[in-house]
Amino acid sequence: MTRASLNKQPHEVASMFDHVAERYDLTNDVLSLGQDRIWRKEVARAVGARPAEKVLDLAAGTGTSSLPFARAGAYVVPCDFSLGMLRVGKQRRNWLPYTAGDATRLPFKDDVFDAVTISFGLRNVQDTDAALREMHRVTRPGGRILICEFSHPTWTPFRTVYTEYLMRALPPVARAVSSNPDAYVYLAESIRDWPDQPALAGRLQGAGWTEVGWRNLTGGVVALHRGRKAD
Repeated sequence: MTRASLNKQPHEVASMFDHVAERYDLTNDVLSLGQDRIWRKEVARAVGARPAEKVLDLAAGTGTSSLPFARAGAYVVPCDFSLGMLRVGKQRRNWLPYTAGDATRLPFKDDVFDAVTISFGLRNVQDTDAALREMHRVTRPGGRILICEFSHPTWTPFRTVYTEYLMRALPPVARAVSSNPDAYVYLAESIRDWPDQPALAGRLQGAGWTEVGWRNLTGGVVALHRGRKAD
């Protein structure tokens, strides 16, 4: 298995990410033209992790996204269902408490985390609503969620150019730098198929989150969705 389909069968998605683990961070840096570093900084700022807080970082991959929370003094748990990603992460940062877990059936008790975050991973989950409910379950009352995900550019001419980049330019670039370029064809398709900002906000509310809102980055290429669990 080198790529998943838009049915997002968990074993297919996990296998696909196992095959891109070694060069995943480098490939993302190249394909995003370095924007992924800016997006990670915005995620860290939006989560606002504080010392001694417990943060669950879902779809954490190799743990790159978890580092800002650890540096802020929080206890961060990088969680992913790709064992290949976790193995690479453990080789690079063996001090992080990597945990294997499916976002739709999280291996944590109720009301554990002060904040739950997922970056560029929610659209790869087969059942988005189940994942949002699980994140709500493991978050303490008053805790928060922050989702960073590819979205829909708000300016129509730019949206057209961006879609062309995804479907035409991204696969050839991926072939040059990725260990599994076919996977990036799926990733481009999954981005194009993903709901827009208001639709995702509605799904957050449907899962029980309150104070839901979003902020666009890079003209809506990426959106940060936030919410809170009622006290």
